[in-house]
Parts: sequence; structure tokens; C-alpha cells
Amino acid sequence: MKKNHDIIAALTDAYWKELETVQNYLANSVNLDGVRAEEIKKALAADVAEELTHAQQLASRIKVLGGQVPGSKEFKARQKGLQPPKDTTDVLSVIEGVLEAEEDAIVGYNRLIKLCDGRDYVTQDLAVTLLADEEGHRQLFHSFMKEYKKR
Repeated sequence: MKKNHDIIAALTDAYWKELETVQNYLANSVNLDGVRAEEIKKALAADVAEELTHAQQLASRIKVLGGQVPGSKEFKARQKGLQPPKDTTDVLSVIEGVLEAEEDAIVGYNRLIKLCDGRDYVTQDLAVTLLADEEGHRQLFHSFMKEYKKR
């Protein structure tokens, strides 16, 4: 466990980020209003299941490495940009929040990949897989951003 402490800490950080993303994607997928919001709502709703699966995979890896998956009392919310907007038609702020969250996840998974290099190839492989998923989410929401900025 001691030799894996830093990897477990990075996995735990990623776990919390995924769970917070689930909460915010769920809220935004329900709260947004308007015709222009429909595609964004559908994309967020679909991503909820994928982000939850990421959290489950991270939790399993924490346990395998000898760590303990934390409970909700240890949670500290950090995603300010992804909070549901008061104006439920403010689709652009949700897109910006998603891009911010995805970029944060990408940075975290890149850091985890480097941390595991030469030490823990299983965790590194998981981080590479999750990184690819997050890059896909980022690309989708970049395409939404291009369309919204045109208008």
C-alpha cells in the first residue's frame, strides 16, 4: 500500500471528479430548457452512464491497490463552472463548464499515466482508456461550442 500511496491518491482524485461530473451532467441534462438545448441534454444524459462507469473502474482499481474507496463525507465539490445555471436556457455556460471539466479530467489522466509509467501498467492502461473517453467528450462539446459561437 505505501508504495502505491501516490497512485491511490491520484486515482481517488479522479474518482471524485468523475462522481462530481455525474452529478452536474445529470442536473444539467434535466434542467436545461429550449429547443437549442435538446442535443446538449441528450449528450449529457448519455455521458452520465459513461462517467459513472469511469468512477466504478477507478474505485475498483483503488481497492485492488490496497486503498479504500472514500464515502460521501470526504467529498469536496470543485466544479464551479459546471454548476447548473440559474437561467435554464444558458446552454453556452453549460458547454463551457463541460469543456472545463473535461480538460481537468484530461490533465489528471495524463498526470496519472506519467505517475504509473514503469510502476503500474494496469492502472496506466486504465488511465489511457479513460483519457481517450474524455478526449472524445471534449471533442463533441468543442463541436457544440463552434455551432453556438456562430450564432
